[in-house]
Amino acid sequence: MSTETTQEKLKRIKQSFRLLMNGEASRYMRENGLGYHLNWGVSYNDLRKMAEEYGKDYHLALSLWKENIRECKILATLIMPPEEMSPELADLWMEQADTQEMAEMLSFNLLQHLDYAPILAFEWIATTNPIYQIGGYHVLARCMTNGNAPDERGICELIDQAQVALCDESLPVRHAAYNCLLRLSQLGDDYQRIVSTALKSSGIDF
Repeated sequence: MSTETTQEKLKRIKQSFRLLMNGEASRYMRENGLGYHLNWGVSYNDLRKMAEEYGKDYHLALSLWKENIRECKILATLIMPPEEMSPELADLWMEQADTQEMAEMLSFNLLQHLDYAPILAFEWIATTNPIYQIGGYHVLARCMTNGNAPDERGICELIDQAQVALCDESLPVRHAAYNCLLRLSQLGDDYQRIVSTALKSSGIDF
């Protein structure tokens, strides 16, 4: 695919946002701290429809992600082919996901489909960066929803990190960690006992 073709698509996509913009949604997100250079307030459903129209496209996804526009970045997570997403690029995108919303979109739309996602997720939840932590817990939660349970070592590491995260000053981090443990406990009775026992020992009623 030529750069010109990619740039033509990018231009057409950006122009289409004007027709789909939602001023109320944009203002609400801005007032609640979702600071993007440009935010049209386009709904997730509209962006999904747009992604279906363009299909999976590595080069277009890269170009979209470089734009400091909310809708471009979300669309990038929807059209990036998972099999072409390298670990280095996945880590870079998470580093550049400046909001909770973008970390969640990146995790849900793309990262959960990567074979190596749990490896990165465990690295991220061990950091002190809230965005990395939120993304990591969401990736692990989605993997478990898909039936991919961590091994014994992974369970111990997850519980250790989550116990710390549940006391974090960041409410989104606490929610992400709690929901991740909830997913783990839903994998079966044995997992539920492990989670309950571990958290009770920390004085947390699960």
